Amino acid sequence: MHNKSLSELSTSLHNGEFSSVELTQHYLDRIAAHNSSLNAFITVTADSALEQARLADVRLQQKTAGTLTGIALAHKDIFCTQGIRTSCASKMLDNFIAPYNATVVEKLNAAGMVTLGKTNMDEFAMGSSNETSFYGVVKNPWDTDRVPGGSSGGSAAAMAARLAPIATGTDTGGSIRQPASLCNLTGLKPTYGRISRYGMIAFASSLDQAGPMANSAEDAALLLNEMAGFDPRDSTSVERDVPDYTASLTASLQGLRIGLPKEFFGEGLDPDVATTIEAAIKTYESLGATVKEISLPNSHLSVPTYYVVAPAECSSNLSRMDGVRFGHRCDDPKDLLDLYQRSRGEGFGEEVKRRIMIGTYALSAGYYDAYYLKAQQCRRLISDDFKQAFNDVDVIMGPTAPTTAFNLGEKNDDPVAMYLADIYTISTNLAGLPGMSIPAGFVNGLPVGLQIIGNYFDEARLLNVAHRYQQATDWHQQTPADFK
Repeated sequence: MHNKSLSELSTSLHNGEFSSVELTQHYLDRIAAHNSSLNAFITVTADSALEQARLADVRLQQKTAGTLTGIALAHKDIFCTQGIRTSCASKMLDNFIAPYNATVVEKLNAAGMVTLGKTNMDEFAMGSSNETSFYGVVKNPWDTDRVPGGSSGGSAAAMAARLAPIATGTDTGGSIRQPASLCNLTGLKPTYGRISRYGMIAFASSLDQAGPMANSAEDAALLLNEMAGFDPRDSTSVERDVPDYTASLTASLQGLRIGLPKEFFGEGLDPDVATTIEAAIKTYESLGATVKEISLPNSHLSVPTYYVVAPAECSSNLSRMDGVRFGHRCDDPKDLLDLYQRSRGEGFGEEVKRRIMIGTYALSAGYYDAYYLKAQQCRRLISDDFKQAFNDVDVIMGPTAPTTAFNLGEKNDDPVAMYLADIYTISTNLAGLPGMSIPAGFVNGLPVGLQIIGNYFDEARLLNVAHRYQQATDWHQQTPADFK
């Protein structure tokens, strides 16, 4: 069961080959067998999952089921789930039971999907390796001595090990695409505003975006069909019709114009990763696409710009977590100031504290213009580069990450080196564009991801471009030897 695609699972469920309860129990058994070696899940919701599966089976029997009814999934533990702990992998929210569902959860529940549990992540989505979680590091199923990427590393590890057939993730600076690259998955970050952020605990509000983490572009399209759409409860949600993302998956790529940014193929890119990406581009040429070199001249500003904007927004968003209204509270505070200081000091991890301090500094009265305002001006330059590029090309391609998965602990003492793991993905978030990572091959047994960036609300084209490549290759069908 666990090697079937979503469409294959849907067909089997609708034909009565197995029930949703049987499918759900199969995945729960796999989680029980393998999660201890990966630490992919923070919370497993076995009882409620089986109840959801029983209700899905009723809909299937009554012939009122949709395409995804009865299919299990895992949610990144950043989405509020009513009656279930929603921790953001932080001690600060270890005791937080969400009183409502995020819009994404609400939509997928309405579709009849079954929630297996909540996946591990970098604390408050701050990290590139899933090593900052209060609940411990997540391990990459391809090599458990290596990171799965972050911050959606739990979802990525769960998917790669086939502990769930599909999962949700969030992407603030590459946190869907980078772990997808390191774990051999298809991960899609939609256009900013395409999916509601209501009930998704905020890191950096102008950058955060939810998206699917899947085994294939077709699976990602099926989940995006249910996740996308306008939500009046989210002021950043865009009121725009949602197409059927599966409708154009098989369209021809004849005449597709691919842009290769010269800045993505320079210093810092592992030569073997570069060779793998170049081979993937040749496959696209064989499918009828044309390739040209382009320039994104301000892309070198992406990392410094991001690490002013994102910490500034996180320092504001996390100010509400003070030990008074909700979250961790210290024992026996002497006074209000002691309550604030110790509750936040005990509740937040080192990386979160680092970013809060950076953000608070950047927003302070004497430095706002020098840092935050300047970063927003750089952000506009980065966005304008993409607009110019899309006058000449249909999609932009390059590596998702500069290297394959690195060793656990390798970059913990060098935050800047860790931040550079997202060097090719951050600019897409700053511009609000859709981007995705798809499996493109292996280097020394470790996955390599190809990044595809599209114009605003052009997710259907990205999925088509990814799907046609996956019809011509089988990289996305490869699974780790220990989790077949």
